[in-house]
This record gives sequence, C-alpha cells and structure tokens, in this order.
Amino acid sequence: MYYSDEIVEEVRAKSDIVAVISGYVNLKKKGSNHWGCCPFHNEKTPSFAVSENKQMYHCFGCGESGSVITFLMKYENYSFPEAIRALADRAGIKLPEIEYSEEQKRRAGRRQRLLDVNKDAATFFYYQLRKNPHGEVGLAYFRKRELTEETMKKFGLGFAGKNGNELVQYLRQKGYHDEEIRDAGVATFSERGGLSSQFWNRVMFPIQDVNHRVIGFGGRVMGDGEPKYLNSPETDIFDKRRNLYGLNYARTARAGNVILCEGYMDVIAMHQAGFGQAVASLGTAFTPEQAHLLHRYTEQVLLAYDSDGAGVKAALRAIGILRNEGLTAKVINMRPHKDPDEFMKALGREAFQERIDQAENSFFYEIRMLESGFNLKDPEEKTKFHREIAAKLCTFEEEVERDNYLQAIAEKYYIGVDQLRKLVISYAGAGVGKTAPRPKSGVQSKSGTQDGAKRAQKLLITWIADYPRIYPKIKPYVSSKDFTEELYAQVAERMFAAIEKDKFQPAEIISTFEDEETQKEAAELFYEELPAMETTQEKEQALHDVIYLVKKNSFEHFKQKQAERDIEAIAQVMEAKKALLSLSKLHISLD
Repeated sequence: MYYSDEIVEEVRAKSDIVAVISGYVNLKKKGSNHWGCCPFHNEKTPSFAVSENKQMYHCFGCGESGSVITFLMKYENYSFPEAIRALADRAGIKLPEIEYSEEQKRRAGRRQRLLDVNKDAATFFYYQLRKNPHGEVGLAYFRKRELTEETMKKFGLGFAGKNGNELVQYLRQKGYHDEEIRDAGVATFSERGGLSSQFWNRVMFPIQDVNHRVIGFGGRVMGDGEPKYLNSPETDIFDKRRNLYGLNYARTARAGNVILCEGYMDVIAMHQAGFGQAVASLGTAFTPEQAHLLHRYTEQVLLAYDSDGAGVKAALRAIGILRNEGLTAKVINMRPHKDPDEFMKALGREAFQERIDQAENSFFYEIRMLESGFNLKDPEEKTKFHREIAAKLCTFEEEVERDNYLQAIAEKYYIGVDQLRKLVISYAGAGVGKTAPRPKSGVQSKSGTQDGAKRAQKLLITWIADYPRIYPKIKPYVSSKDFTEELYAQVAERMFAAIEKDKFQPAEIISTFEDEETQKEAAELFYEELPAMETTQEKEQALHDVIYLVKKNSFEHFKQKQAERDIEAIAQVMEAKKALLSLSKLHISLD
C-alpha cells in the first residue's frame, strides 16, 4: 500500500461521501439515505442510496457498493493511490512524500519508460500521417472509410512510414535505449537487420488503457501485404487478454450496455455515429479476463460480431464467457451487412439503433444457430436437436429461469412442455450442463449448501453492522474464524475489533482493502437484504437461525479439514459439536 492505514482513514473520514457523490449524481434526501439514479447503470427510477451514517453507497438495481474511495475508483477509474490523492486534495490534506525501495523505484521507472516510449511512438505515427508525404496513402485510406478529422484525432490514428528504421531513429533521438524500444514492443531485433520496427507501411491504431495511456499498437497494412493486421507483442505494460480497444472512452458512456465488436474500425465507426459504448478485443478471441473487465462497467453486453461463419463461431464462444461472468448478453443482427462499420455506412445510425432495440436474447441465438445444423424434417435429426436443447437448458442453475426458457423454447419449436421438462430432468440428473457457480449468487440459494452458507455469513455481517449492540451477546459463540469465506472472515475480524473499541464504521473497514473489486465485494456484505419481519420475536428467531447456520457450516468445514486418525483433532471436533448443540438452544435478545 502506498499510504499508511492512518493516512487512508484520515482522508476517508474528512471526505463526506454525500458531498463527494453529489458532485456526480443528483441526490435527494429520503429517510435516512440520499437517493439518486445510479451512475453505473442506466435507470430512470432512483435505486442508488448513499448513507451518511455508514458513509457508504449501494445500488439496489445493479448491486454496486462501496465507500467514497471505491466510488472514485469506479467512476473515475482511479487506482487506489490516485483516489486517495484526489480526495486529499479536495479535503486540503497534505499527503506525505511516498518512500519507495530501490527495487520499487527501478520497477516504477522502467514501467514509466515503456509507457513513454509508446507515447512518443504514437506521436511519431500521428505526425507521419499528417505531415509526411508518405502518410498520404494512410490519410486517403481513412478518408475512404469516411472518418472525420475529429474522429481521427480522438483515436490518435497515425501512419508508419516506408521502413522500420525511421521510428527507431526518432526514439533514439528522444533519448531511449535500444533495450527500452524493444521491450516497449515497437521494434524487434535481428542479427541481420539490427533493431527495426515491425510497423511500416501501415495505418496505426494506438491502443490505450482505461486511463488513456498508450500501451500498444495495431497496424493495418496498406495494399495486399501479410499479415493484414499486426499488433504489438505482449509486454510488461500490454496484456491483450486484459484490455479492450476503446474502453477508455466506453467506460464513461453511461449507455446501460457495452457493444462488443471484432475490429478497430468497427469501434471507431460506432463512436463516430454516437455509440460511444463500443469496444473490441485486441487481435485475440474474447477472453474471460476481458469479460471480468467489462463487468466493472456494465451488466449487459451487446455482441456486434461479423455475420459470417467465423463471426457466428466467435459470438457463440463469447456468449458462454459472458454468461459465466454473470453478464447478460444479446446479439445484434448485422445482416445483410458483414460488420458494424459496413452497416453504418450503408444504413446509418437510426437503423443501427433499431437493431440494438431488436437485439436477440443470447440463448435464443444459440438455439437458432444450433438448429441450422439439423434437418428438422428428419425425425432422427429432430430428436437429436431436442436433446441438444435439453442439454443447453441444463446450464441454467436457477429453476425459475430454466423453466421460463423451457416454456419459451417448447412453444417456439412445438415441443411438448412436459416432454421437454422430463428430458431436461433426466439430463440434469446425469450431470449434463453443470458449470461452476456464477460470481454473483442471488438472495436465495441457487447451488445448494455452499451458496446457502455464503448467504448466511453475509446476513450475519449485515445483522451485526445494522445492530452492533448484539455483538457482545453473540461473541461467546461466534468468532471471525467461523466465516469460511476468506474475505468475509477478514471483514468480520476487522468489524468485531472495531465494535469492541467502539469505533465501528463500515466505510473504514472497506478502505482497508486496496483493490476495487475487493472493496466492492466487502461493501456488499453490509447491504445484504435482511428478511422482512414484523415482530421482535420473528427478528430474534431469524438472527438465531443465521448464527446457527454460520456455526454449523463452520463446524462442517472444520470437521472436513481434520484427519480422522488424529486423536487430538477428533477431540476438537467433539468440542465443536457440543458448542453447536448448545447454540441450538440459545436465545438472543435484540433489546
């Protein structure tokens, strides 16, 4: 961590979350919270609550939660230290100079040098396109693609000259060593040719991270050379699997969705037409890491892949990845055109918006593509198709969701609902379609005991956060070690320690985690929806049941970890079982 816990807490404590978020969201006081429309997803009815008491925010629509630090990290895409510095400046707090070790200085310095090389290379390409006579061919290409000067400037488009030596000489003159030029990914070394850039006779697309820093390049050859597109290699600053082209702009589009394309020109054409939420993968197939990155900014992804066979195959693969990440996916129909760039030139923005509005449910798209591989006039082929449908339906973990799709598919393909249901049940019993649990589980348990245990642990943290006075009463029976999820245990441990010191503040606990995703997950623990109860007796019974479930899961977890031949371990298991039995008879008063 760049700053001490004391400094982080001072900054957080002096940054009132209502005042900070009011600068981004129109908030209105209602009850104990301030309410507004969530800045992280598209909504018309306010479901975004900011608690002055807890110094936290939570959206009851998309589930985003966190402290004032988390908010800036999410909204502005700041790193943890950047968010601290921004809030410190706002609060008038003078931060101490950061002291780095020699190794940290070396690594930070090297990384910055690689970023500087890419930045200067982008400047070189930019001016080659506009000032060098050789750049005319590139300029003519972009104009033929109907790009405006404003769009070309926004994306920093450029041109790599007639040979690979010009860029290297330019960078050497800027003071960079050959090793830095090579490690930045803009040149390669060979015994025959020495150090030379692989980018020449190409229009250039600078690739930026979410903070608008150039981390790599894509280049399209002019003429019939191969490869048609050439991308920077993997470097210390460029990981193709964890970045998306155009995300630096798309993350602030606030469109309620992200349009996922295949190529650079598709993204640029979308942005020029006003669809600023468009992104593309970087010369690789769409990856789980990219899906996880998208989940920071949206819950819904619209696939605008090419309409040819390769595009269909890529879309089907992306749908599975997005579903595993817990994202909703829809498919935009590009026909009769190949891709978004071609579609936009032929039919325009309004027609594309209509296609967005008519985007096909990803599951229906999968079944439709599956259907094309069978001859439904042949009874045997038709039976095989129905079996494939049943296997696909087994991938839905939630019974209600699965049944809704089952009925819709049965109606569309004229299959008896009961027949299809029996087939699905038989396949599910055989383990067909089972996948790993989704990152976000619902309020009710969807995957059996494991999700039920996690739910109980979340509920107990929320109970104690809302009613800190009950902690002394349950302290003899429950400790942070009873939380079997690592993050939950960390939150519980810090929460219990703070309550005992009478210094409990949920936002302070969240701020002890530096990673944005961890902060978000920790914040959600304080906003788990408690069951609706009217009487005190009902609340006390519900609290008892939650504590018992947490303790029971802890006991089972502990028992599984012990070796049966270890006599001492057996004794510990017996003691834990006695504690569990005594807890079953415990009455906890909320008074």
